[in-house]
Amino acid sequence: MRAIAEQVFASETKEEGARDEISMFDVADDCPILNHELAHHLHVDEDTEKRKKRRCRTMPYHTTAPVAAAETGAPTYLEVPDFQRVAIIGDYASGVTMDDFELSCKGLYRAMTIREKYMRVAYQRFPRTVSQYLRDIEGETFKPEDQVQPVFTPPPKDGEDPFESKNLPENLGYVARMKDGVIYVYNDAVAADNHKPKDLPCPDYDTFIDDMNFLIALIAQGPTKTYTHRRLKFLMSKFNVHEMLNEMEEMKELKMNPHRDFYNCRKVDTHIHAAACMNQKHLLRFIKRSYRVDADRIVAKIKGKEVTMKELFQSLNLHPYDLTVDSLDVHAGRQTFQRFDKFNAKYNPVGASELRDLYMKTENQLNGEYFATIIKEVAQDLEDATYQYAEPRLSIYGSNNTEWSKLASWFVRHRVFSPNLKWMIQVPRIYDVFRGRNFVPHFGKMLENIFLPVFQATIDPQSNPELSIFLQHVTGFDSVDDESKHSGHMFCTKSPKPEEWDILKNPSYTYYIYYMYANITMLNQLRKQRGMNTFMFRPHCGEAGAITHLLAAFMTADNISHGLNLKKSPVLQYLYFLGQIPIAMSPLSNNSLFLEYAKNPLLEFHKKGLVVSLSTDDPMQFHYTKEPLMEEYAIAAQVFKLSTCDMCEISRNSVLQSSLSDEEKTHFLGTNYLKDGPEGNDIRKTNVPQIRMAYRYETLLYELDLIKEGLKTD
Repeated sequence: MRAIAEQVFASETKEEGARDEISMFDVADDCPILNHELAHHLHVDEDTEKRKKRRCRTMPYHTTAPVAAAETGAPTYLEVPDFQRVAIIGDYASGVTMDDFELSCKGLYRAMTIREKYMRVAYQRFPRTVSQYLRDIEGETFKPEDQVQPVFTPPPKDGEDPFESKNLPENLGYVARMKDGVIYVYNDAVAADNHKPKDLPCPDYDTFIDDMNFLIALIAQGPTKTYTHRRLKFLMSKFNVHEMLNEMEEMKELKMNPHRDFYNCRKVDTHIHAAACMNQKHLLRFIKRSYRVDADRIVAKIKGKEVTMKELFQSLNLHPYDLTVDSLDVHAGRQTFQRFDKFNAKYNPVGASELRDLYMKTENQLNGEYFATIIKEVAQDLEDATYQYAEPRLSIYGSNNTEWSKLASWFVRHRVFSPNLKWMIQVPRIYDVFRGRNFVPHFGKMLENIFLPVFQATIDPQSNPELSIFLQHVTGFDSVDDESKHSGHMFCTKSPKPEEWDILKNPSYTYYIYYMYANITMLNQLRKQRGMNTFMFRPHCGEAGAITHLLAAFMTADNISHGLNLKKSPVLQYLYFLGQIPIAMSPLSNNSLFLEYAKNPLLEFHKKGLVVSLSTDDPMQFHYTKEPLMEEYAIAAQVFKLSTCDMCEISRNSVLQSSLSDEEKTHFLGTNYLKDGPEGNDIRKTNVPQIRMAYRYETLLYELDLIKEGLKTD
């Protein structure tokens, strides 16, 4: 009775709407399913016997031998100072029945092998430590040479021209042709007619569907949901205890680290759109300056008539002198919350699409001169800041096959290069718009327009030197649009092939993701053979919409942007932790579109050990200062009470997640940055304490050990 009274009292005194810190997946105490599981757990003798056997197995690494300081003769900066560890000794089943524990471990193991398979074939990253565990479980020997890494173009050396086209590779004479939505490479036209492609590994469509269906079943599986929920709660609690016990020791490490602090740690804006890379004040100043200089210059063609800038503004009943940031009206606010259509309208200064075409497009009367100038000014600001980098996205729509050539021509003509910018291509999911306007006859044609020119420039770089040069500076592909739009189509073996998808309806998110991934994989195989740079797949994912978006990205993406909906699925969240899949989070962007700032899961993900970085998304819409990335860090630090150690760890994550070349990452992070744990951290460069790195490493090993234990047979 006393216990019941205490529960009633607690529920009455608890503030309305208050939530426990880690109650995201909590199950009510009076849940009949939970009570049934507990009763079953307490009364099954066989389960008890299994637990006793499990307890007999020891995990000496975590209970008696934490990460060693460093090998004899290793540099002192690799040493891990003594710190207090949180150790759990005994029952490995984490509060679930042994049968459920074993079932969960089998599912999680297969999920990780699925991701590893699709990362390897596409030359995308997969953690070395996790690979070692998977090989150990399979009874095989781990071979470091089996690990794959994307290839990025290194920065030009002093005196080198980044636009040099004299040394382009010769023509291979291959033929590229699309079949069933995927572009294959053939030795010649005869082989293409007979569909006898070159032996380039490609994801199998039916196998992909089978793997996806397994993962869908896994994330809905009750025992696995319970197990992963409990592990995530444990990870959160463990970090809180670690922080309480070792915060002073971590800070002591930072204070003893000379020269380096948060301000001069390298940090990368891992998610930013080129069309909104400037802040609103920057855009306003540029508009006024361009008007003063070019008022009588012909800048547009309206209804077949050429007009000067002065005439353009007069037709809009505007004068640049009168413009303010308020009248420019490009900033997102309360009006854009849950309204993606209104947010997209903010790309039009003063609500005028004519000004967007003039200042934020690569194709216009001025051949994108103003847009190039704005981007170069933003790049100069980054170079002046020294320690900040950005990965802006430029758009390829797929409406026609000349887009790549025009974009490359803009890039080379205006020499839009900066060592602080790493370029990505974003593909908006707007097939329905193009089909409605008869720009494309079917979805396959859109895919062909997006990928075929890149294949052709890879096979014969000299046929289009500008595009070949541009592709050297492109590091990846992104898939963008409003995720909350539901297509109603389920991607399965019965889905029509892209050449057969000629209806006005837009394909599903997963449909887009699979065909983008499949073509990027084929492209990377070909480019790797030719010694060229490869591309990563880094889609927008999990900002809104169905949880299956995150599942598709788990199979195909090197890393993702947003990831908010991971909080809705404990299984996927735990898989993203095990796979150490980087997530570029933009709390200020989310605050204006989908999720209030205080409810953003950034802090929760960070504490649990997911690899998160901070990004700006659209400084023009969301930020006020000249350094939007620092603004993002500053606000996150204040709202979430992040420590200096947290901030430097997130900065380091952003560099690892980014498309900076191996040479740059070696310079910014240390020569061993590819290694996991303290061994891969150079505190002199990253300002991340070795204690924090050891904690993260040991925690990951402990979770992997659990899965390994669950797969052992008696």
